[in-house]
Formats: sequence, structure tokens, C-alpha cells
Amino acid sequence: MTHSLLLEVGLEDMPAHVIVNAENQLVKKTKALLNDANLTFGDVTGFSTPRRFTVKIDGLAEKQPDENLTVRGPAQRIAQDEEGNWTKAAIGFSKGQGGSVEDLVIKDENGEPYVYIDKFTAGQSALDILKGLSKVVESIEFPKNMKWGVTNYQYVRPIHWLVALLDDQVIPFEVFEIETGKETQGHRFLGNPVTINHPDEYEEKLAAEFVVADRSKRQGMIIKQLEELCGENQWAVPTQYTGLLEEVTDLVEYPTAFYGSFNESFLNVPEPVLVTSMIDHQRYFPVRAADDETKLLPYFISVRNGNTEHIENVAKGNEKVLSARLADAKFFYDEDQKASIDDFNEKLKRVVYHDKLGTIYDKQRRASKMVETISKYFNLTADEVKQLERVTSIYKFDLVTQVVDELPTLQGYIGQLYASERDEDTPVAQAIGEQYLPLSVTDDLPATKIGKFIALTDKLDSLIQFFSVGLIPTGSNDPYALRRQAIGVVRLLLDLDNSGIELDVFINDLFAAVDLPEERLEDLETNKATLLAFIGDRLEQIMQSEYQIAHDHRKAALGSTHYNLNWMLNVALELKEQKETDNFKETVESITRVLNMTKKHDVSEDVDQTKLESESEKALAEQVVILQKAFEGEMAVSDHFKALVEISPYISEFFDHNMIMVDDEAVKENRLNLLGNIGSLAKEFADFSQLVI
Repeated sequence: MTHSLLLEVGLEDMPAHVIVNAENQLVKKTKALLNDANLTFGDVTGFSTPRRFTVKIDGLAEKQPDENLTVRGPAQRIAQDEEGNWTKAAIGFSKGQGGSVEDLVIKDENGEPYVYIDKFTAGQSALDILKGLSKVVESIEFPKNMKWGVTNYQYVRPIHWLVALLDDQVIPFEVFEIETGKETQGHRFLGNPVTINHPDEYEEKLAAEFVVADRSKRQGMIIKQLEELCGENQWAVPTQYTGLLEEVTDLVEYPTAFYGSFNESFLNVPEPVLVTSMIDHQRYFPVRAADDETKLLPYFISVRNGNTEHIENVAKGNEKVLSARLADAKFFYDEDQKASIDDFNEKLKRVVYHDKLGTIYDKQRRASKMVETISKYFNLTADEVKQLERVTSIYKFDLVTQVVDELPTLQGYIGQLYASERDEDTPVAQAIGEQYLPLSVTDDLPATKIGKFIALTDKLDSLIQFFSVGLIPTGSNDPYALRRQAIGVVRLLLDLDNSGIELDVFINDLFAAVDLPEERLEDLETNKATLLAFIGDRLEQIMQSEYQIAHDHRKAALGSTHYNLNWMLNVALELKEQKETDNFKETVESITRVLNMTKKHDVSEDVDQTKLESESEKALAEQVVILQKAFEGEMAVSDHFKALVEISPYISEFFDHNMIMVDDEAVKENRLNLLGNIGSLAKEFADFSQLVI
């Protein structure tokens, strides 16, 4: 016979962005509790609304399976004395297993007799196991917790009720002094308290009290209502605002969509300002014409947490609120029109970037100093250098505009808009708009060349400056989003033509270009090494997430002495591709053998041809010369690996017929030098010692 489980955590309204994760954690951790207890179960369903997150499990076993185990104890020579009497070791073992010495038997195992005992363990009941759900609820993690009352409890919001049922029976436990029961709460304004007598009643009874517990059903209701409203009015369905749809789904328990309007004169304000005001401040869907989705209309759609009663009054109230918001946005935009870029730039001198790193204006100055280094490495044209110099001298000016102060998500866009309005060159304006890209691992890169370079310059400055003062992310702590900045640097460098860039030299030149204070220059090497490792970690993350490259291949590629990001990525991809080929194992083993032989010896690059004795030694020396010449030329990563494959049989032949550590010191050193040349070339390609065969 199987059973049904229901666990609902009821609390005050949670922030929308934590709800889905809370539901997922509850489901995952409840399943883990059952699996750890060897308690079988069937279908698992999660539910969530702003005031609750829930898990329902069907097909739950009544109890753990009984266990019959044969447990081995001490050897007979320890368990019995010379007269055959049981020793303290045997007595203690039998008691520890819940039996007595009469239950012990002796069996032979690999020629050694041991004592054994048959042990029966009755399976624990599901009800007893499920009392552990209190720990599950307490273990749910949130980005921020709060305390309430005079207690020391911390949780995302105060818990007000707990429903925990095994069929019709309450599972007795408490969390933060709240005891479990059968009573849950309906909609805050439309519903009433409701008693759940069995888990199968959960959805239906809550729905009767205006709570749609299934998140996907709630979102489906919102989408259907949006489609109906837009169909009636010949509007385009606002499906492009997926982030807003997700947020609204987690703001309501019973959704009802409605629309309102605003004064058409507000359409004279730049569209992103209006759209951002509607979305960020009010959670409204902007409305566009069905026959021209580029045309913004003076309407909005919102979703009420309730039914249709008095919906007209609700719409009017929202119209008043939005009109005030849009009036503010128009005022801020109009005020900004009174200032020039130079006016805004002057204000940046009073805006602190960080108390150890000066102002935003100082950050712009540092970016300007980096232009010469950037242009040297990437061979920018004179016009491109001129454009990049102009961008770096003004690209942060919009941070002190009134529109960005009110709507921070428009930073960059407002800079581009205002620069265009003030007759800056188009590439300059576009680059200002793209300076923050990419915002994530999957976000789009800047579309323009100058946009890519200002984004790269800005992110490198942030990394160099924060690392130079020791403000380095540790654990999950990253208050300045430096991991995101580093991922952006990696993605930009992978996208740009950086085939000739050795990243360690590049970073060193940038350190010098920004003219760090003397006290920070003292730690330059340590800071640079830490920064390079930090950037390498981000490249490894991309190798794993985007390319599914195995751990040993990633580490081998990152260990290359040719510290170029594109090179290392291509090496990792080449190793992944070559792993299943016939020559891979032999090549890796031979190169690894070379590295192991030479890692404890200082070797020069010179090989004395007169001290080559055997034919296999001479043949290998000839192949090393060929390998050196090949590596000096412009070769694809695949050709480098092919060259190492081709020398591999000569290495094996050399080891088969020659001793390295011979008595003749000159011959020994010459052979180590020969192998050392191979090792140094192999290290340019990858760190073969990291590969697992």
C-alpha cells in the first residue's frame, strides 16, 4: 500500500525572484531525504505562490524495506581464546549488533576464519522518517534572510503556517515554533482559511479560495488573458517581455489581466525611457500595434492579484500612478537636455568609483591611458584609435544624468542616445551604448568593433584596479561583480583577433599603462599572477559549460606556456577530438615520460651532436630539429598536435634502447637536453601531465 505526502510552507509574501528556487529546493531536498532513507516514491510535484512553496509526492512506500544482513566481526583468533571461550571483542561485537554470542557463527574467508552474525533490521515507518522534514524546511537557502520578533530565527520571511500530511494524518513536527497542521490560507483578500484533509484535495481546495498553486497553470492563465486582451484590441501580444512575465507570475496568486491608457504626449519621450518606467517601476506590459510591432501605443497591460470585481477602478488607479511616473521621466529627460556632455563629464569628478580607486572620472582617464596599448596589440587604424580615444574620454558621462539616476538599467543606452543627439560620431555613440556588454555568459557581445574595445578596456581596468588593491573575490562573495567582468574579458578576447597576444605580457603592459601608484606597483607580480589565474578560471568555466570539455583536457590546455585564450580553447577542443584516436594514448604517454624525466633537471636547449651515440638517439635528435622548425612557423593547433604525434614513436624507440642516467656525465646531460627540448615544445602546446589515460 502506498501513500501521498503533502508539505506546504506558508509565509509572508516572498520576493518574486526567490520563489521558484525555493520550490525547487524543497522538491530536491525532500526527494533526497526519502532516497537517503531508502523510502520509495512515485510522482513528485512542486507548487509555489508568493505566500507558499509546496511539494506533493504520490506513491510513497509505507515503510522502509526490512533488512537481513550478515555482518562480519573480528577474526576467530581475536574472538576466541585458546580454550575456545569468547573474548571481550566477540562479546562487544555481538552486543553492538543487537545480539549475543549465541548468535555468532564462524566462517572461513580467504583462508582466515572470522566470526559473523545474522542481523535483522526492521524498516522504519514513513511517518517516523518524515518528521525529518523539519530539517528540510530549515535548510532552504535564500539570497537574503530576515529576523522577526524577539527570536533568533532567520528565514526569507516569517513562517505563519505549515501543512504536513501523510494521507489524512498530520506529520508532527515544528519549524521556528510553528507546528504542523491541516490548515492553509486562501487568497489574502478573496479567500478564507481552508482545511486540507488529504494531499489530493490540495489544488482543488486552494483554487476554490482564489489561489492557483501550480505556477505553470498560473502563468498559462496570464498568457491566455494577454492574448485575449490583445486580440480584442488589435495589439501585438507582448511575448518578448519574458523576464516580466516570469516576475508577474510570482507576484500573484490569482491573476486577472486588465489594460489602461496614458497621455499620448508622453510618446515624445524616448521609447526605452517609457518602456523601462513601465516595466521596472510598475511591472506593466507595454503595448504595440499588431500590424506594426515597432510602434509603441499609449496603453499598458497589467496583471491584478485578484478577480475582475471593480476592475475598472483598478485600471483608473494604475493609470494615475503610471502618469505620474511618466511625467517624472519626461521631466528628467527634459532637464538633461539642458546640459552638454562636458557638463556631465565635469560632474563625474565628484562621483566616487571606490574609495581606494578614485572617481568615475579617474576611471575614464585610466581607460584613455590604455588606448595606446590596446591599439598596439590589435592593430587599430588611425581613425579607430581616434574614435576609441574619444569614447574613453566620455563613455561614463550618462551616469550623472537624471534619467539614469531614476532608471539605472538605462545606463549605456542613455549615453548612446545623448551622444547621438549631441552630434558625436555614430561609432562613438554606439560604442558608449555597448560598453557594458556582455552582461553574462550567454549575453550578446557588442556588435561594433569600437564597442568591443571599450567594453574590453573598461572591464580590464576594473579587474586590474580591484586586484591591485587586493579586493579579490573569495568564495561566493563578489560584491564588485568581477567574475562577470572577467567572463566578459574572456568572451571578448576570444571574439577579437588576438592570435598574437600572450595574455600575461598584455596584462603586464596594461598595468604599466594605467600608471599605478608606487605602493601598488610593489605587489604587481603577485597581483598579476592572481589576476591571470582568475581569468583562466573563467575560460575553464566556458570550456566546461559551452563546449563540454573534460576536466583533464581543460587543465592540460590551461597549463600551456603559450598563454593565449584562443590557443588554449582550441587546444582543449583538439584534445577532446583526438582522445578516441589510435595514436592519442601512445603520444600522451611518451610526452609525459619525457616531462617526468626532465622536470627535476635544469636543461639547456643545446644538444651536442658529437655525443649522440645510438641510432635511435640520432634519429630522435633529427626529429627534434624538425619539430622545432615546425613550432616556429605559423601552424594550426591541429598541426602542432600532429607534429607531436609524429615524434612520439621516436621517443618510445629512444627510451627502449637508451639509458638516460648513465655514468658519463656529458652523455647524460646531452640526453637530458635532448629530452628537455621536446618537453619545452610540448609545454607550449599543453601540460600533458594533466591528461588522464
